[in-house]
Amino acid sequence: MFVDQVNVYVKAGDGGNGLVAYRREKYVPKGGPAGGDGGDGGDIIFKVDEGLNTLMDFRYNRHFKGKRGENGMSKTQHGKNAAPLIVPVPPGTTVFDEETDEVIADLITHEQQAVIVKGGRGGRGNTRFATPRNPAPDMAENGEPGQERNIKVELKLIADVGLVGFPSVGKSTFLSVVSAAKPKIADYHFTTLAPNLGVVDTSDQRSFVMADLPGLIEGAHEGIGLGHQFLRHVERTRVIVHVIDMAGTEGRDPFDDFLKINQELKEYDNKLMERPQIIAANKMDMPGAEENLQKFKEQLEDDLPVYKISALTKEGLRDILFAIADALDAIPKAKPKLEDVEEKVVYRYQKEEDPFEISRDSDGAYVLSGIKIEKLFKMTDFNRDEAVQRFSRQLRGMGVDEALRKRGAKDGDTIRLMDFEFEFIE
Repeated sequence: MFVDQVNVYVKAGDGGNGLVAYRREKYVPKGGPAGGDGGDGGDIIFKVDEGLNTLMDFRYNRHFKGKRGENGMSKTQHGKNAAPLIVPVPPGTTVFDEETDEVIADLITHEQQAVIVKGGRGGRGNTRFATPRNPAPDMAENGEPGQERNIKVELKLIADVGLVGFPSVGKSTFLSVVSAAKPKIADYHFTTLAPNLGVVDTSDQRSFVMADLPGLIEGAHEGIGLGHQFLRHVERTRVIVHVIDMAGTEGRDPFDDFLKINQELKEYDNKLMERPQIIAANKMDMPGAEENLQKFKEQLEDDLPVYKISALTKEGLRDILFAIADALDAIPKAKPKLEDVEEKVVYRYQKEEDPFEISRDSDGAYVLSGIKIEKLFKMTDFNRDEAVQRFSRQLRGMGVDEALRKRGAKDGDTIRLMDFEFEFIE
C-alpha cells in the first residue's frame, strides 16, 4: 500500500533529575555537596533514507517517544545523555506542525536530517546551587520536559518526469511499456489510486525516473476526485508529460482536455506552468486520431512539442523518450536551498509567549497555566523545602503574586497549577 500523508505524535525524552548528595569520605573535612546533574533527554530526528519510497512505516506506528536522560549520581557524576531517536523517512518528506501549519523540515537529499523535537536538558544537582551563604544546599532540579507536538508528515515523490492527464488516457500503459513498472491497467476510471514509479532507460544509455500519477478531473485543485493526493506529487517533477487521448474514445475533445488539465495545474500552483511540458498524443492507432491531432495542432497556441504515440502498439515511443531525456539534460537538477538542509541558520522573530495566564475554575479557584510556569513546576522537587522556597521566589519574580492580587485573590484563596493546589498568603 502507498501511504503519502500521516498524522503523528512525537515526544522527545525528558532530562534526567539532578541529585542531592554529600561527600562523606574519610579524611575529607567539611565534605560539601556532591550531587551530579541529570543527562539530557533524547531528540527525535527524521533522517532521509533513499531506499524508502512510502510512509508505510508510519501507518502502524503513530507515536514516537525519545528516551529519558539518566539521573545525576553521587560524587558529582553527570547522568548519561540519552541517544536521539532516528526515524528514517523517504526523500521528498515534508514535516508540518499540525497546530500552526508551519513547515518544520523539508527533507530531500539522502541522509539529510532534521531535529523535529528537542529533548529536555538534565536537571542540576545540588553542587550547582552551592553559594558562600548556603555552602551545602538541600535541593536539586528535576529534568526539563522534552518537547512534544502533533505533526503532519507528507510525501511528495521525487521523480524526474510526471505523467498527467484525464483518467483512462493511457498513462499506466505508457509507463508499463517504457519501464519495468507494473501498474494496474483496466478499462475504467481511477484504476491508478496511488502514484507508480518506473525507471526508464533510453537506447542511448540515459535513464530517468517517471511517475504515473492518478488521473485528474475538473476541480482537482479543490480536492475533487483524487485532488491533492495527485497534485502534491507533481510539484517535485522536472518535466511534465501531458498524455492526451487523441482519438477521443470517451467522447471528449482532446484540446478541451488539454486546457482543463493545465487549468487545474495552474490553480494548484502557478509555478507548475513554468515547467517544460511535452504532449504525448496517445491512441494514434485508433480511428479519427489523425484528424483530431490536426485540429489540435491548429488550436494549440503555445509552442509545445507534440509526439504521436501508441502505448498499445509501442509506436513513437523511442522519439518521445529521447525528447524527455533531452529536456531533462537541459534542466540542472534543482538543489535544495541552504535553508532547507539547515546548513545556514535562519533567525526568525518569534513573539515571546506570556510566561503565565490566570483563569478561574467553577469552584472559584484561581488557575495558573502557561508553558514557562508549567516547565518550572515540573522541574521543582516538592519533597524538599529549599526547592519549594526557590519555586515561590521564581513565581514572585515573574509577577504572579501581583497578577493574582489584581485578579482579586485574597488571603486563603485556592491557587491551582496543573495537579498542585496551594493557598494564597498575603
